[in-house]
Amino acid sequence: MELKGKKLGVLLSARPDHPNFGRAIALATTALKRGVQVYFYCLDDAVAGLDDRQLQQIKNQGVNLFACAYGAQKRNLTGGDLATLAGLATVNDLIANTDRFVSFN
Repeated sequence: MELKGKKLGVLLSARPDHPNFGRAIALATTALKRGVQVYFYCLDDAVAGLDDRQLQQIKNQGVNLFACAYGAQKRNLTGGDLATLAGLATVNDLIANTDRFVSFN
């Protein structure tokens, strides 16, 4: 099946040491290799992993990386160059405007 040009939304709320954190990154990596546009949103405990090497690597490869502004503020983190800080309206837009949307909790 041709996936080039499709859009994938990934919502991640698992903490960086949880297996689902790595699974979400692996899915995004595979999708990128297949030509899929990937939109990745870190929420809740996942915000603590914004500086994860693999997460930043896929961002540099073309993943559109967003993070919950409230979650970052709650944890005294700044988005800086790590991710675009956004709110739940962005999650809504991702759900509505991607071909597939998955969540890793």
